[in-house]
Formats: sequence, structure tokens, C-alpha cells
Amino acid sequence: MSDRRLAWGQQWGLWGLLLCMLTPWCLGAPSPSPSPAAGTGGKLRFRLAGFPRKHYEGRVEIQRAGEWGTICDDDFTLQAAHVLCRELGFTEATGWTHSAKYGAGTGRIWLDNLNCRGTEKSVAECNSRGWGNSDCTHEEDAGVVCKDQRLPGFSDSNIIEVEEQHLQVEEIRLKPAVGGGRRPLPVTEGLVEVRLPGGWAQVCDRGWNPQNSRVVCGMLGFPSERRVNAAFYRLLAQRQRHSFGLHGVACLGTEAHLSLCPLEFYRGNDTARCPGGAPAVVSCVPGPLYATPSGQRKKQSSQPRGEPRLRLKGGARPGEGRVEVLRGGEWGTVCDHKWDLQSASVLCRELGFGSAREALSGARMGQGMGPVHLSEVRCSGREASLWSCPYKNITAEDCSHAQDAAVRCNVPYTGVETMIRLSGGRSRYEGRVEVQVGGPGSPRWGLICGDDWGTLEAMVACRQLGLGYANHGLQETWYWDSGNVTDLVLSGVRCTGSELSLGECAHHGTHIACKRTGTRFAAGVICSETASDLILHSALVQETAYIEDRPLHMLYCAAEENCLARSARAANWPYGHRRLLRFSSQIHNLGRADFRPKAGRHSWVWHECHGHYHSMDIFTHYDILTPNGTKVAEGHKASFCLEDTECYEDVSKRYECANFGEQGITVGCWDLYRHDIDCQWIDITDVKPGNYILQVVINPNYEVAESDFTNNAMKCNCKYDGHRIWVHNCHIGDAFSEEANRRFERYPGQANNQIV
Repeated sequence: MSDRRLAWGQQWGLWGLLLCMLTPWCLGAPSPSPSPAAGTGGKLRFRLAGFPRKHYEGRVEIQRAGEWGTICDDDFTLQAAHVLCRELGFTEATGWTHSAKYGAGTGRIWLDNLNCRGTEKSVAECNSRGWGNSDCTHEEDAGVVCKDQRLPGFSDSNIIEVEEQHLQVEEIRLKPAVGGGRRPLPVTEGLVEVRLPGGWAQVCDRGWNPQNSRVVCGMLGFPSERRVNAAFYRLLAQRQRHSFGLHGVACLGTEAHLSLCPLEFYRGNDTARCPGGAPAVVSCVPGPLYATPSGQRKKQSSQPRGEPRLRLKGGARPGEGRVEVLRGGEWGTVCDHKWDLQSASVLCRELGFGSAREALSGARMGQGMGPVHLSEVRCSGREASLWSCPYKNITAEDCSHAQDAAVRCNVPYTGVETMIRLSGGRSRYEGRVEVQVGGPGSPRWGLICGDDWGTLEAMVACRQLGLGYANHGLQETWYWDSGNVTDLVLSGVRCTGSELSLGECAHHGTHIACKRTGTRFAAGVICSETASDLILHSALVQETAYIEDRPLHMLYCAAEENCLARSARAANWPYGHRRLLRFSSQIHNLGRADFRPKAGRHSWVWHECHGHYHSMDIFTHYDILTPNGTKVAEGHKASFCLEDTECYEDVSKRYECANFGEQGITVGCWDLYRHDIDCQWIDITDVKPGNYILQVVINPNYEVAESDFTNNAMKCNCKYDGHRIWVHNCHIGDAFSEEANRRFERYPGQANNQIV
């Protein structure tokens, strides 16, 4: 507070005291009011609600003055979660959730901008905007995850536990009716079993309908259900004993979780359970990614399919990512306005997965580029395609890429995570990679040869482990403690990066061929829940491209860095010139982690010409290609310095090359290499006139991990007549439809070309 404001407050306090002494009504004046949340209007009552959840987590709901309501996630912190978990009878919180992860509530939003220190005895002691004063919607309902440990002697008179919440369906599975042997995964048919607080139980099939089966299949990661041989299963049921825990399931088929359906649970005193009935049986149809290699996959692949109009980008695991839709031949994103589980489930099923586990907002899977095609998508859940749902066409002013919608779909359990593990690391996210090989009768664990092991292989390993993205793929792991496993069982592992497990990658088979043997050279990984994502601003390349004939005497520094064509070595230095295609390069980091060079500061190289350290050997490739892909000229950045040139308004710069500063690109920032700096060109001195493709590839050797490598290439059409060059149709490699890319490769006419 300024001195002026303090002095004014002191004067007003003196005047107020004088007025109070002179006026009789001051004697009855109220005392200063406590924090806005203090007036509770009677005893508060609490409960956890929503889905899917366990008994110690959920959407926080408060009953005040007889009315139930929720809490907005604005300014919500772990400290507030601690207070609420204690209100609910748990010792502390282990986490909290936002954006209605457990579903949107109803009624009042009782608290907004809740600010707790974490030591309060009641949430009523925390600061807020006041009871019932909120500018939020129920799409912003907050939730808590409490530690599953009760407070000793806690009096739960203020806790409302609806009986059905005690009997929450926490998990679901299919149990094959005929046991024995090692059954292939995923299991697509069997008895429906639900996990209740007391353990696993069957569901009575009286009144069971296809809509129920659809919901169950969706939860298990399958897009649809199919009919089963009920008579066969009833015959088997007569020979087995069953423990029924649930009946009266009445789903509509649009629900994302069984807990959203009306359910009736058997009570402890129910003696006759499921009279005249049998366990419910479900058979599910797997999506193309999980179809068995036999006739199922062949049948699906033989069906004519057009180009997909939906895709997921930037996710670390199968069935998750930023939602992108194809419209007008161009890929774009979906705004998160009113994005919910029902719409997300339609999308997931259309892509061959189950129902949605989470509908994510706020670019939780990174930001896209290009147009934002759709907003306020409102599906009923019965649609076969997201395009059949009502939606709103928007303009750029309505929604930005900071509001890109994303999704996590339910996927089938395949068991691949049980075939891999990490050892020796400092945390569960890193370590030496161990894989299980051998048949069911003689499985054994072994190591992977580190030869040629890199980022793409590490991506697959981290995905199989369920640990997110790959930060590093390590070829030497001598600095980690050596475990009991010392045998090398795999070598020559080469992945494309899209595989679901290392078992799908190419390798040497049973023959081990490793140049460097021993555990010190075994493959290792460091995984992370977040990753960077670099994208080139293609429009700027098109806007700034031009030709310069630069004298040789001005190119000594560039020649030292190998930024000229090979023929420059035989030139008559310092006489003559080189013809350069110059353009600006603006590289954005739209991921969820900073892009940092792989090499440490100790190995950075000082370049006297440029006056700074270079942290990467090769960061971009600049190539001129013929329409059939033959390279005729190249101009790569032999060395590179990474820094934040500019950032979005709410992002601060963190990296700067000057004075041996830290190097990298912050999330929400970009590194700009202007067209007029050394090596920001392609030497086209030896290129003959003709039609070509200008291609720029960021991080071409996958040296640094990213969440998405498919958007690292940019292409432009070029026409060179020996004196001038026309550059047009610049776009990110995966920004257009397949048909638009085919038209690009055929080289379209000269409409809308740029003459430079």
C-alpha cells in the first residue's frame, strides 16, 4: 500500500471514530465481517460425486441452506483440496482436478476463487468471492483426490454418503466363460463383472439390453457390441456358482460410463439374487487397431474406406490427443466450448476406440495450427460420426488455439505393459529397458542392445510402459545400478515411432548382433508426461523468399560452417558470387514442454564468426527437390543457437544465446532466423531452371524428442526460370488432405504465385 493510501486510511479512521462517538446508531454497528466464505447459512454438508471414480475422489459438492452445489476451479489449489479432504474425513489430499473431470454438477456454484492456506479447520474459513457469487459454469467444477486414509475418530455427521455411492462401479471387466490356457488379448467376449468396494461381482441379465452392452464395450475400449449366443452361456451358467452384485441396469447407450446409468445394487440381506436369471454376457467388436490378425482384420481392411476426416494429434498413448477435423481439404482443430464426454465419445468410437474417458479443454494436448473449424459441438451420443452432431461455425475471434479440444479414449487392455520394465533409474520414469521374451512356459527377462537405439525406439518403449513421451533414448546406461538381468535378448531394434510395443518393431530376431556388449551399453530411456512440439510458420517462408547473388568475399564465415554447395570449394575465392535462395524461418514451440538441446553446455561449440555458442549440430534441413523427390540442392544449418526471439503476450522469455546463456525454445515462444543472417538460405548456384519443391525439416534426425514429428516438415512449390523464383503453396506437411497433397505433387498452375 502506498504512503498516500495509508495516510488517507488513518485520517478516515480518526473521522470514523469521531462520528461513531457523536451518533447513537454507531453503538449497534456490526463488527467487521470475516472472510467472504465465513457465513455458512447453517451447518455445511459435503459429498463426493461424479464418475468414474473411487470412494476417495470425485467432484466436491457442498450442501448449504438445504441446497447442493459445487466449487469452481478458478484459483483452486492443493491447499484447498487438503481442507476439503479433511472435511470429508480423509487425512489429506494427493491431488485435485479441474474442468469437471468427474462430470458437470447441477444446482448452485457455491464457491469461486477459493483461496485456502491449507491449515484451516473448515472451508468456511477460506477466502472466496462469497457464497453463491460466481461467474463460472459447471464445466469448471473442481474435484479432489484424497489419500485413502481416514481421520481417526472423525465424526461424519456432515458427510452425505448416498448408498449407491458406496456401491460405486469402480471398474469393469469381461471374464471368459471357458477358462484355462493363455487366452489372447484383448478379451472381447465374456461375463460382465463389476468391481464394487467388496470385490468383483457379476451382473444379473434380467432386463439386460443391447444399450447396456454398448456402454460396457465402450468402457472396455471397443467401439460397438454384437449379439452373443445367450443359450450357450446360460447352459454354462448352470454349472457354475456366481456372486451377483448388480441388477436393474437401464442404460440408454449414450452414456460414457456405467455409473451414469440407473443401477440397482443387491444389498447384504438379499438372499435370492437374480432368480431365474444368469450372468450378463457381452461381446464387443474391436476397432481396426486392435483387431486380431486373422479374418477380423482382413474383413475390416477389405471394406472400402474413404480418407479419414478425424484424427488425434500430440498424444503419448493410443486413443488420446488433440482433436483435428478435415474440412475443405485442410486440417483444423475443434474449440473446447461445450466440449463434453458425450461428444468426445462419438469421436472416440468413430476412430475405433471405446467411449471417452476424459474430454479435455484448454489445449491440454498442445496447440494446433491452421483454422479452428468447429465450436460448440453437441452430440447426443447416438451419432455414428462427429460430423452428424450439431456444431457452430466460428471465426478466428470466437476461439483461439489455446482452447483446442482434446480427448482420452478408453482403449482395450492388451497386456503389453507387462512385457517391459525399467531398472536402475532414479525414478519410475527412467531406467535400463528390460523386456520379456520366450514362450508361456519359459519366459525370461533380458536387456536390449544399445546400438542404434534412439528417440523413436524410446518413444515406443515409453508408450508401452504407459509413461508418456520419450525425453531421451540412451545407448549407454553404465551410470545406473546393474540389476540381476545381464543377458542381451534383443538387438537391431528399429521403430518408426508409431508402434504400440517394441514387439512390433523390426529387430534381429533370435540372433543377437551387438557391437558393444555388456550391461553398460544396454538401451535405456527417460520418459516424461509432457513434450515439446515444434512447428514452422510456413506463411512467413512464402512471404520472405527471394534470390540474392552474394559475393564470395562475404561468404568466408558461411563456408567455414559448410553452408554452401560443394562446388563452392572449387570457386575462385574471393572473386565471383553464389546464388542464394533466402527466406525467414520462424519456429514455434506449441507443445507442453520447453524444447532443450540434447547436448549439455560442456559440449557446445563457440563460433567466432557469429559470436555465440551453438548447441546442436543439425537442427534444420533446407532442400530443393524435384517433383519426384530427388534432391538437387541443400542448405542445412550445420550448427544452431536456440533462443526465445518472441513470445505470446502472457509468456516470458527464458532462453537467450548471448553471454553463454541457456538455450532452448519456451512453450508459447518462437525462434526467428531472419532471411538476412548467415546460412539462412539454400545455395542454388548449380540448380537448373525448372519446377521444384522447397522442403524445410525441423529436428530431422529426431535428436530431441517431441510429441509429434509428423508436423516437422514444410513444403512449398517453386518455379525457377534461371533469374527469378516463384514460391507458393507453402504448408506444413500434414496440414492438407491426401487429395490436396496429390495436387501439390502434380505442381498446380501459376495462380496466386509470388514473383521474387
